[in-house]
Amino acid sequence: MDHHSSRGLQQFNNNVGIKFQLYNSLFSSLPFHRIEKTGIYLSVLLSNCEEGFKKKMNPTDIIDDFFEKHTTFKTEKEKLDMLFRIIQFVERQVVLFDALEDAAFTDVKDMAGAGTLKQLELEVIKNNKEKELEKKLKDFSVQLVLTAHPTQFYPGTVLGIINDLSKALSENDAAKINIYLQQLGKTPFLQKQRPTPFDEAISLIWYLENVFYQAAGRITSFLKNQFNDALPKNKSIINMGFWPGGDRDGNPFVTAEITLKVAHALRGSIIKCYYLDIRRIKRRLTFKGIDVILNGLEKQLYDNIFIPGYQTELSKEYILDELNKIKEIIIYQHNGLFLHLVNNLINKVNVFGLHFASLDIRQESTVHNTVLEAIHGEAYSKLSTAEKISFCVNAPEVIAEKNYTDALVQDTVTNLYGIKKVQQLNGEAGCNRYIISQCNSALNVLEVYGLFLSCGWKAAALTVDIVPLFETIDDLQHASAIMNELYSNAEYRKYLKLRNNRQTIMLGFSDGTKDGGYLMANFSIYKAKEALTKISKEYHIDVVFFDGRGGPPARGGGKTHQFYASMGKNISNKEIQLTIQGQTVSSNFGTIDSAQYNIEQLIHAGISNDLFSSKEITLQHAEEDLLLQLAGKSFEAYVELKNHPDFLDYLSHVSPVKFYSETNIASRPSKRNSGSKLTLKDLRAIPYVGAWAQLKQNVTGYYGVGSALAAMEKAGKFSQVKELYSNSLFFRTLMDNCEMAMKKCYFPLTEYLSNDNKYGEIWNKIYQEYELTKKYVLQLSGSNELMSTYPVDSLSIAMREKIVLPLLTIQQYAINKMREMDEQLVNSPVKEIYEKLVIRSSFGIINAGRNSA
Repeated sequence: MDHHSSRGLQQFNNNVGIKFQLYNSLFSSLPFHRIEKTGIYLSVLLSNCEEGFKKKMNPTDIIDDFFEKHTTFKTEKEKLDMLFRIIQFVERQVVLFDALEDAAFTDVKDMAGAGTLKQLELEVIKNNKEKELEKKLKDFSVQLVLTAHPTQFYPGTVLGIINDLSKALSENDAAKINIYLQQLGKTPFLQKQRPTPFDEAISLIWYLENVFYQAAGRITSFLKNQFNDALPKNKSIINMGFWPGGDRDGNPFVTAEITLKVAHALRGSIIKCYYLDIRRIKRRLTFKGIDVILNGLEKQLYDNIFIPGYQTELSKEYILDELNKIKEIIIYQHNGLFLHLVNNLINKVNVFGLHFASLDIRQESTVHNTVLEAIHGEAYSKLSTAEKISFCVNAPEVIAEKNYTDALVQDTVTNLYGIKKVQQLNGEAGCNRYIISQCNSALNVLEVYGLFLSCGWKAAALTVDIVPLFETIDDLQHASAIMNELYSNAEYRKYLKLRNNRQTIMLGFSDGTKDGGYLMANFSIYKAKEALTKISKEYHIDVVFFDGRGGPPARGGGKTHQFYASMGKNISNKEIQLTIQGQTVSSNFGTIDSAQYNIEQLIHAGISNDLFSSKEITLQHAEEDLLLQLAGKSFEAYVELKNHPDFLDYLSHVSPVKFYSETNIASRPSKRNSGSKLTLKDLRAIPYVGAWAQLKQNVTGYYGVGSALAAMEKAGKFSQVKELYSNSLFFRTLMDNCEMAMKKCYFPLTEYLSNDNKYGEIWNKIYQEYELTKKYVLQLSGSNELMSTYPVDSLSIAMREKIVLPLLTIQQYAINKMREMDEQLVNSPVKEIYEKLVIRSSFGIINAGRNSA
């Protein structure tokens, strides 16, 4: 372990581990009804769980044993009441742990160490790379897109408490800590109603205002101070994107009206940030000549926030002009006094404009054909594919927003007009991308182009990027052929020329993993990127990849920056664009410090990869061939498991997947089709991956990897795989993330199923693959335990898993009770209470997982 890791581990022990024990005892003494006893019962239940699972007891027996030996509860109602109280207690323990980790962040992480901008500055100077840096920064940026996939179970009130609590913890303010813990005890965690897409937008805007606004300001100011000449004048190195209110794929609750409402909220929110900054600056800049300009600017900002309909006067250019006037006066008349305050605000205005974050529109491909048929009737529906393509690129302008009987058609048309309104309101960057999910042909892309033309947009002034999204293994394999067809279409090429010969392509991890397993999904995305880079170069198009990554490794998360750092010149690296979703928002970007650190890691990965890496290609031919063989074997093993006749039943009846839609955390249904039967195709990737996470089996993060490595050993190629592991950061990161997924597994929880008549075979299959993968992954890393190269992360996971063990046990207990009732055809009113128990357990388990969905 290197010096910094051991120092970080020591800090983690002191500031998180020990303090957790200390403040946890405060909970037990909170002056609430029966809470004291709950704390005592919880610690007894925890040791019962630990001991019970060691003795191979099942969850039902562990809970029954707990009630029989350690409580006086006799009725079912009393017992269930106690379990709910334990869940509430654990939820608050998780919050305390989150707040402690947030507070300790700068002590545990080296804020000037590897992967930071401080480090980049030293490397650039040491290697005389100033000129190369200037060239790279001309077109490099990092775009973080906050998505409408909230697996974040904390309501806004609780987020606020976590924020204040972590501040009090870092200051060791015992009185405040005590008060916030009391507030936490009385604040409900449960959302009675499902949030609307607008609610989701407002909860993510909280992060834009309180975290990203400050973090992006700090980073931009650092870059300006250190590399001023290298930074292009009107281009930001950090951009924010936004999906709630724009992402309508499978979400009937997102409408054109909501999109506009969210655009207004984003604009109002960033103006408010500038207004508060101006108020702060005014206290320092009290000099003659400046006060008049500041007062004028303050009034404009104020009127824009508080006077309805006053939204036309303000522009990004106006704010920058006024701030630059102030800057001139400070430099020439006041020796640069407080200049840094004005520069800092100028930097923020350059990043956030009047849009704060670009609102992306996303819709599923089949919708567009339906809409075009509704607009143009048989003139469109009767055409062959080739004729449809020709029709779309020369579509007649149908200006009138007619009234269509189909609500989806009407909304799509209104929305295409609405994008213009957003651009007028928030600037072009306010809404300038249209993403097509489940895109599997060139026609899918051109239909969107045709729709824009049909809704009053002029071909010569279409200020929106059309972005195909490729996700399934099959779509990824056909992606470059689809783009080849598009690039060779003369009208589409004209459109691209207007967009500076730049094509953004989105690649999604989640459905790829669900479809083909962990290794195959990652390999397919890598191969698609390679082929798309090549075909785009042939047509002289700058291709930009936008990665749809979720929280856990199974959805492209984990050590994300290492993937970007591992890419050679055969993969376009003009920009890094990725989605930030689920708990990754709060766990990696929940505080200004952690957001700054993680954004810096991405910027460093993108720049150093170009400046200091001599790698022409990410993988040599022999390495790629080896990885293809591994992915193929892994795919076979995963598909065999997925095709097992009891696979979906196992997921339905043993995991909480059925209850995802009841958790009231997302506005979007958990499956694409409203049919009652659960099918793998319709099930969304989040509940699919999340259900495996709650079972503590994390199938999507490693299944098939062990089988693939065993096959390589059998073929006498294991030494080549070891060589690949030591030479390729790409492969090593895949294995690191695989270790993370396995570290969060806990098979004793479900071991009772190993002898089950129906599910025993599947359980044993999964467990054997886990053990096989663990054996080979440890052989590759040369370690004797999982994640040993990440000691702090490893300890954090271990502590979090211990906190939620009682919840996991209660959840399995409740699922078992319901299964028994189903088998005996009992329709008891108590069944509903067990259902609630499953859902309530989910919250704590997923919140503690940090990136479990």
